[in-house]
Amino acid sequence: QVQLVESGGGLVQAGGSLRLSCAASGTIVNPYAMGWYRQAPGKQRELVADISSGGSANLADSVKGRFAISRDNAEYTVYLQMNSLKPEDTAVYYCKYDCLGFWCPVTKTFWGQGTQVTVSS
Repeated sequence: QVQLVESGGGLVQAGGSLRLSCAASGTIVNPYAMGWYRQAPGKQRELVADISSGGSANLADSVKGRFAISRDNAEYTVYLQMNSLKPEDTAVYYCKYDCLGFWCPVTKTFWGQGTQVTVSS
């Protein structure tokens, strides 16, 4: 089992910044990818950004130039730096872990419980 604990969400005014963190613990198997997804009210969950074991990052077009994803392998933690926040960024943000190794357990994907990000006008 892998546990994901998210933190850093909150209320911020438009144009402000937040830094989300997601710390993984438990049976962690390398290599693994981690990412951030979000779900706004009335909308489907969508990919925000993900990052490979080697640090290759992928960001959704809607957040390019504003958000950045990074990871600290020593701490098994992924971060999402969110700058120039807009009201449309308001959503519950979920951390995702994917085991990519040959010796992954039966369950390869784990999700965090989510952290609320609210951007006011």
